[in-house]
Amino acid sequence: MKVSDVMQKNVDFVYPDMPLLGVAKLIFGNKINGVPVCKDRKVIGFVAETDILAKFHPTMQEFTEDPFASSNFENMEEKAKEVLELTAKDIMSKKPITINEDDPLLRADSLMRLRDVGRLPVVDKKGNLVGIISMGDIFKSLVGEKLPFEEDEQFHDWLSQRYDIIIDQKERLSKEIPDLVKMFKDLNVKKVLDIGCGTGPHAIDLSQKGFEVLGMDRSSSMIDVAQGKIKSLSKEAQQRVKFMSKDYRDLDTLLGKKYDAAIFMGSALAHVENPHQVLQEVSKVLNDKAVIICQIVNYDKVINVNKRLYDVNIRKSSYPEEREQAFLRFYDEKEEGLLTQNLSVFVRSPKRWRFKGLRSMRVYPLTKENTTAFLEKIKFSNIKYYGGEKGFFYDYLFRKPFSQSKSDVLTVVARR
Repeated sequence: MKVSDVMQKNVDFVYPDMPLLGVAKLIFGNKINGVPVCKDRKVIGFVAETDILAKFHPTMQEFTEDPFASSNFENMEEKAKEVLELTAKDIMSKKPITINEDDPLLRADSLMRLRDVGRLPVVDKKGNLVGIISMGDIFKSLVGEKLPFEEDEQFHDWLSQRYDIIIDQKERLSKEIPDLVKMFKDLNVKKVLDIGCGTGPHAIDLSQKGFEVLGMDRSSSMIDVAQGKIKSLSKEAQQRVKFMSKDYRDLDTLLGKKYDAAIFMGSALAHVENPHQVLQEVSKVLNDKAVIICQIVNYDKVINVNKRLYDVNIRKSSYPEEREQAFLRFYDEKEEGLLTQNLSVFVRSPKRWRFKGLRSMRVYPLTKENTTAFLEKIKFSNIKYYGGEKGFFYDYLFRKPFSQSKSDVLTVVARR
């Protein structure tokens, strides 16, 4: 593999006379550690973060003349205005290290390791700048592209500490719990199985309403968060709710009791590899008059109407070092029969936003039709459909008919 196969061709560069303030904005804004300096596309230098920071420290002559003043680190910080008035040519390294676009990829990696730099300008045979390559680019090419998508457990382990921030659980539960309670009372439901319970918001609320609830999730980190919430409940509610981190297999042997209802909230059923198999397992631990409730994202609307955008949320952060957190969720179209859900997280420090991370996982594209087919195979033939239209999981559950073009959420209610 050649450098040209992996390099970034849309490369930022600066001219020799560009003020350092502009150079610093480019480096900071693009989250890179340096930029090449060019004259007529010829690379004549390179400005790195370390070159800028070095200007805050005294020269050897300054230290010799006044070692006490030169060692005052607080005074060094006050040199920012003076430093930013310099130009790129004032601080650039004048013998920049470059790599040819036709060189082997691992030669670039070797050169960066040897010279202790994180990125290299890429030039053609005439020495013109044609791209830039970083160790991160090489890692993504050789390793990252070959990694499988994260399993449900891994994705939600990563998400567990921010799960209750992404969705306004208080607003969500204010609509969903009253509808669940009414239906459960009408159907004489006492024991509820919450599959894919996450951090346990529904299980905990239902336990406070008098129901016996077992919350299950394959993510141990999610269950750890849920267990922590139990401590704030009354003793009676604590006795009514339990959480378990297990795969959804051999549930009849594992649980050893029957339940009156099973709920899959927040598209939990779509986050398993084989929804039909999980429904079969759940069916084994439900009594003869049980009800199954499946809450499902209307993926068809997300892809075709919303142009793959799921939602964007900005929330106040619970972490003292962060002011806010922003979450961007979007989907890729189907490949190999599955959708890809992507979640990007950004955090706002006292002054600026920074990228925290992105994770992706495959989800089963549940629809009204295939969910119905799965339920009928386990002998749940009395099926009703409802829709929510106030964004994802912010509407009542059973008060509106489902519309393929308008509903954000499909709620399926099935009985034997």
